Amino acid sequence: MRSPLSTLFGAFSKDLGIDLGTANTLVFVRGRGVVISEPSVVAIDKRTKRVLAIGAEAKRMVGRTPANIVAIRPLKDGVIADFEIVEDMLRYFINRVHEEVALLPRPRVVVGIPSGVTEVERRAVSDAAVNAGAREAYLIEEPMAAAIGSDLPITEPSGSMIVDIGGGTTEVAVISLGGIVISRSVRIAGDEIDEMILQFARREHGLLIGERTAEQTKLTAGSAHNDVEEKKVTLRGRDVVTGLPKSVEVSSKEIRDATEVPVAEIVEAVTTTIEETPPELIADIMDQGITLAGGGALLQGLDRRIAEETRMPVTIADDPLTCVVRGTGRCQEDLDTLRKVFVSPQDGRVPR
Repeated sequence: MRSPLSTLFGAFSKDLGIDLGTANTLVFVRGRGVVISEPSVVAIDKRTKRVLAIGAEAKRMVGRTPANIVAIRPLKDGVIADFEIVEDMLRYFINRVHEEVALLPRPRVVVGIPSGVTEVERRAVSDAAVNAGAREAYLIEEPMAAAIGSDLPITEPSGSMIVDIGGGTTEVAVISLGGIVISRSVRIAGDEIDEMILQFARREHGLLIGERTAEQTKLTAGSAHNDVEEKKVTLRGRDVVTGLPKSVEVSSKEIRDATEVPVAEIVEAVTTTIEETPPELIADIMDQGITLAGGGALLQGLDRRIAEETRMPVTIADDPLTCVVRGTGRCQEDLDTLRKVFVSPQDGRVPR
């Protein structure tokens, strides 16, 4: 039974679902939907250690700051690389949601985490949420949250396969009866594709480009399959030799070839998971198909590439960027029924 104090807190707080991503942080507010979607970037003053900006404002500073200001991403490969900065970031987003509430802004929070994180990393996420102002913090594995957000029948006695491709990790899971039967988490995702574009520009054209340029090039001309519309894109940056401004035009085929290694590793993670899946569940997945979620699902031709490699139907979830956070939000809205999908910070087991 809930205590009177817990009831009082619940009356004034807004329960949250958070997708704490390497590239972006999204916040779902119970009863209102997704209210925040901003880059997981924090700008700090190196001399005073003071936080200057968080989210979209901080990302605009990337590559444009004076020497004493650094814009950093405090999560790497889906896990916390800088605990204190993540606390500051979470506190900022929680306070933004509660800025119109003057009393007791301490919500219950459901946070999505990669399925392959260690006990130490799970504890770090849980502690960061509580220290940032959460009354209670629940953890849910990202592929489970993505499956819930994609409307897959996770509680039924049939197999559902979800592939969640984020910025730092790719999560592949087969789910049945409300539990993950088999999963694979690889720290290869959108960031590695961006890095390959950076290396390609320097190696092939002697051009130094920034992270934002690489990301935009991926969105504009990146692809994973030969059967896509060919495009040209202009890369602008600094000449490695002269140090002067330089621009070159590249084709989508060149970008596809440059990013083949991380794309192939993502596809391999899917095929390896299928190889380890029980035959009865394989039959279900052949009927239902594989669902792609996360920002990486938007890479042109990736669905066709995976379909050809696995010989199974592949679909992209509606609004794949918000699947995980919508899944955490639905857990808040039906906490009693979906409580069994949470994992414990201590040992990773589903709490009873």
